[in-house]
Amino acid sequence: MTRHQPHLRAEQLRLAYPGRIVVDELDLDLPTGRITVIVGANACGKSTLLHALARLMPPAAGCVRLDGQAIHSLPTRQVARQVGILPQSPVTPAGLTVVDLVSRGRSPHQTWWRQWSTADEAAVTAALAATDMTALANRPVDELSGGQRQRAWIAMAVAQETPVLLLDEPTTFLDLSHQIDVLDLVVDLNRRDGRTIVMVLHDLNQACRYADHLVAMKAGRIVTQGDPATVITPEVVSDVFDVDCQITVDPVSGTPLIIPIGRHHLAPLDGVRAITME
Repeated sequence: MTRHQPHLRAEQLRLAYPGRIVVDELDLDLPTGRITVIVGANACGKSTLLHALARLMPPAAGCVRLDGQAIHSLPTRQVARQVGILPQSPVTPAGLTVVDLVSRGRSPHQTWWRQWSTADEAAVTAALAATDMTALANRPVDELSGGQRQRAWIAMAVAQETPVLLLDEPTTFLDLSHQIDVLDLVVDLNRRDGRTIVMVLHDLNQACRYADHLVAMKAGRIVTQGDPATVITPEVVSDVFDVDCQITVDPVSGTPLIIPIGRHHLAPLDGVRAITME
């Protein structure tokens, strides 16, 4: 992707629902052209923040800026051409085929005087190929496996051709094989096109493997951020997740590997013979 890569940042952002502040006084400068992963316990404000970055939730205070301009002051179509979002567990209309779904990603590029074009057709074809969905293009989305369905939705986001892509828990409800497929695809999109990727992930070890920039949140605020190797410490994991752990080096990726410590795994119980591996 050779187009301009926009810069996305949040400044003193406050996000609230009636009677409840979810995110408060948050500053976040997203590295352009890199993969940022946001982690934190449930209800800490991760998904709410992602929606605000995508202009889907207006701030109670502060702002999100896209290339220096307040994103809520920009025309909807202009934002949709720059920032795409894949929400958590999207719902597909019954009977919609993969190619029809992916084609919807071209909506921001349509106007009353510019309808479907060869450029749109090429973008959809390329998105299907990039996500390995070409052979399934005419299949109804609701007949696909979970991993295939998620790839179809990512293909729609790819067809939108936004230089910024926001993904809210893209591996939820997928088995391990499909989780790895989806995350590897995200890396492909980043490395091939230089897209800025922002993901919310639950699995902390996967976050460490796939993030260039890791953001740890707690109670609507950023606790720490940076390279996973510097961000992830036993103290941070204890503070953010309320879990004791040991941290070692992932032998495959060289990134931090978190080993949680439960109360039944601190030491062998008295009188219980240790099990040895032969």
